[in-house]
Amino acid sequence: MSHPSPLFTPLRVGELDLPNRVLMAPMTRGRATADGVPLPHMAIYYAQRASGGLLITEATSISPQGVGWVNAPRIDQPAHVAAWRPVTQAVHDAGGRIFLQLWHMGRASHPDFQGGQLPVGPSAIAAAGESHTPEGKKPYVTPRALETRELAGVVADYAHAARNAVEAGFDGVEIHGANGYLVDQFIRDGSNQRTDDYGGSIAKRWRFPLEVVDAVVAAIGASRTAIRLSPTGAYNGMSDSDPVASFSFGARELSQRGLAFVHLVAPLPGHMMANPAAPAVTPAVRAAFDGVLVVNGGYTRDAADAVIASGEADAVAFGVPYLANPDLPARLEANAPLNAPDFATFYSPGEQGYTDYPALA
Repeated sequence: MSHPSPLFTPLRVGELDLPNRVLMAPMTRGRATADGVPLPHMAIYYAQRASGGLLITEATSISPQGVGWVNAPRIDQPAHVAAWRPVTQAVHDAGGRIFLQLWHMGRASHPDFQGGQLPVGPSAIAAAGESHTPEGKKPYVTPRALETRELAGVVADYAHAARNAVEAGFDGVEIHGANGYLVDQFIRDGSNQRTDDYGGSIAKRWRFPLEVVDAVVAAIGASRTAIRLSPTGAYNGMSDSDPVASFSFGARELSQRGLAFVHLVAPLPGHMMANPAAPAVTPAVRAAFDGVLVVNGGYTRDAADAVIASGEADAVAFGVPYLANPDLPARLEANAPLNAPDFATFYSPGEQGYTDYPALA
């Protein structure tokens, strides 16, 4: 008798019993209205993918200040909550489980999204690259450094967004602490050069991220709270002088909080987001964190089985393959061929390249 694939064994995450360890990674798709209200076909998209152990939504702004992507969704107003309800209902009706990803873009926003005001960040250091604004691509600007007295208000915005997510029917939330957005900007010393209690040492750089985590936990409970981290990601010009030390510290702190999971963007060699010069951080995080650890970044079924079997991770989140294959768990389990993604429609409006990828016959 053959042994079951580790990817297709159950897993307890917070209060949820996942039927498998195939998670859907958060992927921005730009299918909301200009003011962040989810559109009806978002319910179809997520429900089509409900066979995964857990779906994590696209990044969703916690406040107007956190906005910085055209037609990305929000969760700060009653209209957003009301429009997300059919999405969670459709996923639950299809037997699935779904977390909302909480997003503040920080310095990776642009004045075009902020009524002409500068975006905010931990320090007045610009992100690298260009913002896709409503008026087209423009270089990132140097942000305004958040004042110490402002930080409590941003933390409160995360807690408010988390409560709204639960009101909208989500099973929990994942704090976006990866990919060069606000929480990540505080953690890493390439973007955080503050001299107050929120910058300098590793412990001080983690102060704001942990205040966000603690506020969300207080609002909705640790079992419904997760965080995504990208210790070596270089996207948006991010860097850290010692990611192993920085993220081992964070993992130890997060371990004490009983979160649903920690989600690590740690791309396999050759993946487009991999940083070949970076040290391997996942083993250090695994050693420091005793909860459920999810990894993401270019995994095949075999690589996913291997990382779970080794104990280095408990589940694997799949991004682009899940976007193009609504029945990805069934395809992986059957070793069936995968649909090719249509990169031209990743962020375009409408249902083409969104809800029209075929399932297995």
